Amino acid sequence: MSTRCRARDLRHPIRIILPRPAISEPNRIPREQHPISRANISPGALKVLYGLKDAGYEAYLVGGGVRDLLAGIEPKDFDIATSAHPEQIRKVFRNCRLIGRRFMIAHVRAGEEILEVTTFRGPVTDSHERDETGRILSDNVYGTLVEDAFRRDFTINALYYDIRDFSIADFAGGVDDLNARRLRLIGDPELRYREDPVRMLRAIRIANKLGFDIDPETAEPIGRLASLLREIPPARLFDEILKLLLNKDALANFEGLRRYGLFAELFPQTERAINAAKRDLALLRIALASTADRVKRDLPVTPAFLYGALLWPPYADRAYELEYERGHDPVTAQNQAADEILARQQARIAIPKRFSLPMREIWSVQPRFEDLRPGRARRLLTHPRFRAAYDFLLLRAQAGEPGCLSLAEWWTEAQTTLGNGEAPPPPQDLLDLGGHDDGGEGDDGGDGGGAPKKRRRRGGRNRRKA
Repeated sequence: MSTRCRARDLRHPIRIILPRPAISEPNRIPREQHPISRANISPGALKVLYGLKDAGYEAYLVGGGVRDLLAGIEPKDFDIATSAHPEQIRKVFRNCRLIGRRFMIAHVRAGEEILEVTTFRGPVTDSHERDETGRILSDNVYGTLVEDAFRRDFTINALYYDIRDFSIADFAGGVDDLNARRLRLIGDPELRYREDPVRMLRAIRIANKLGFDIDPETAEPIGRLASLLREIPPARLFDEILKLLLNKDALANFEGLRRYGLFAELFPQTERAINAAKRDLALLRIALASTADRVKRDLPVTPAFLYGALLWPPYADRAYELEYERGHDPVTAQNQAADEILARQQARIAIPKRFSLPMREIWSVQPRFEDLRPGRARRLLTHPRFRAAYDFLLLRAQAGEPGCLSLAEWWTEAQTTLGNGEAPPPPQDLLDLGGHDDGGEGDDGGDGGGAPKKRRRRGGRNRRKA
């Protein structure tokens, strides 16, 4: 998707000041008083908007696409709201697929784009199916444009671009909030969070994306209601975490999640571990800052590495406990720790195997970095997860884990010298600990566990004291 959106400095607000009419009549901002042009909208979105209009239905660009265009940000995607019901949408567009249980959504393919098209939602009533916390479970009730506007979560997401005359309809004061750089929920905040607790996560993400402040009334209930996230399906939370932590605001979102008590609900094991060890908190901050930097530079990022960092603190603690306090052999301790930590996390956030298996491989390679015998080192260089595991070692070194800095330096040099038949000398601090057995090319057993016991015991003991 290509748009030609000209960046706007968000420090200079959009000066659209119009009188606010009654709720049934929105502020209508004519084309000449706002900056959105059809040149800024993707060809696929225009095709769907005009297709619905020509079929006799109301059709509006809505939500984040309108919000971002007004804020001078290139939208990631475009959503469309319409008076057409799902089956009617499918009759208009051949490439249409209906999805969703709680509320049916139409996905319309237009070239390489997939546009999300939703029917205007009706008002929330006592007839809506809810759980004991107030979360809406079934929502296939259709309504009018006005009713749909007040079902939106934040005021700045209740802005509708009308393809008929290119005006913007503002029902809830969203333009005023854009000018004030303020994120505000529509309606009673506690009720809206109870309807859908994921709105608490969206508040953090949208506020950081735009550089806005969360309105005090919108922010106040979040800490009290954070536990409602336990009611959200783990698969849905997996997607929300990727939106929060695999983007350019990853570190700011992490800090926001912790500030409002949401991170402890999403990653309870990690929260306990980082409260006990400042070094673990440093590791996460470095990992998320690195992720944000890679996203800004359009470099690839993977959920496997992200979750490997997020769950490393409780995994490392549990592996130490099983090996040095319970007496398990290293490989058994590592595998059991990974099984336990992952199983507990899956109860909160579902991590697909295509990410959890590479994550475990990254963990399992870490002890093998401590075996510096040339033969073992050359074999490790051919491991399919070597590069990701090496990057993880660098992350641990930056966070100040004992001994990791010298190991990282050794492996950085070894990637060049081992190819020429030479190995760097072992780090002096490893020799001082008696943790390196200069066995040359020797291969005296399997690669599992890997690290000499004295070296790893010292690292584990220091880790527990931190």
